[in-house]
Amino acid sequence: MSDNSELVKLYGAVLDLCKVTPGEVLAVLTEGGDRGNDVDAYLTAAEERGAHAFQVNLRKRPPTPGARAKQTSLTGNAPAVETLKAADIVIDLVGLLWSAEQKQIQQAGTRILMSREQPDVIRRMFPTEALRHRVEAGERMLAAAGELRIVSSAGTDITYRLGQYSVITQYGYTDQPGRWDNLPGGFLYTGARDGDVNGVVVLNIGDIIFPFKRYLSNPIRMVVEKGMVTKIEGDHVDAELLRAFMARWNDPRAYAVSHIGWGMDEKAQWDFMATSPLGALTNGVDGRSFYGNVLFSTGPNAELGGTNDTGCHLDLPLRGCDLYLEGQTIVKEGQLVPPELRAAGR
Repeated sequence: MSDNSELVKLYGAVLDLCKVTPGEVLAVLTEGGDRGNDVDAYLTAAEERGAHAFQVNLRKRPPTPGARAKQTSLTGNAPAVETLKAADIVIDLVGLLWSAEQKQIQQAGTRILMSREQPDVIRRMFPTEALRHRVEAGERMLAAAGELRIVSSAGTDITYRLGQYSVITQYGYTDQPGRWDNLPGGFLYTGARDGDVNGVVVLNIGDIIFPFKRYLSNPIRMVVEKGMVTKIEGDHVDAELLRAFMARWNDPRAYAVSHIGWGMDEKAQWDFMATSPLGALTNGVDGRSFYGNVLFSTGPNAELGGTNDTGCHLDLPLRGCDLYLEGQTIVKEGQLVPPELRAAGR
């Protein structure tokens, strides 16, 4: 069987989970003609299911210098946005997350599946309905909570007051109008009430900084006051890189605390970036979805419904934490506690 046939089978199974049906319209969004094999496989799989399928290929262009909001190759291209809004489902190979254009497309009722990981990663972490059920159980718990607290032996102790923003779930596929998801991986997150996060976060040795794709060799201590990072402490290169990256945006909103949540995918591998030949190509799903991690993030909250659309976004997965909702233990030293959240055998 050819490589293309294997890809068609893989992506066809994804489209089945997304409930792509005869007569629906599927668009594959790309830039610069990249990932031709993936595009062909998605289009072929869609046509095999009786859907109308086409590609929207944009000219790859760098972000506008000095731009504060998220910039993509779709930014400012109203005709392309209108074309994508007319589709039932968009397969996003570009990465529109946190962009204004993604929000416009979703508001039209189009569901979006971001697909930027390598096929071997998708096979290893292929989505399941069981993962969806566990993520949705976590969603109900998080949506009902008014307070979230994180502590760790490394020194983290931070509290979020919740209730202003909805919960966003990821389980690797989308079958509901206007819903976004990321293939593969499972986690969920929400945001605090504006200005209502206080405490300390310690990024420990071995934790990850995205988008750097860097494992920390030294701890970094971040002080959060009224929803803003006010200090980044550490006398070493890891802290210097973090401080320099955030300062480069010249945007005070870069220091705002963004979303908070936890990973639920037992098939994710924390060491993937360091130990796999595909590690340099990953979009970071292993670190973000890692079972029992706490994902602390800074920057934009527009995806949650907020007004902060800064282009400076950091995802900082933390291992070995305890996470509490209204005093109930959800994560204990990196392990999920409630039975309805735990994976089989964990």
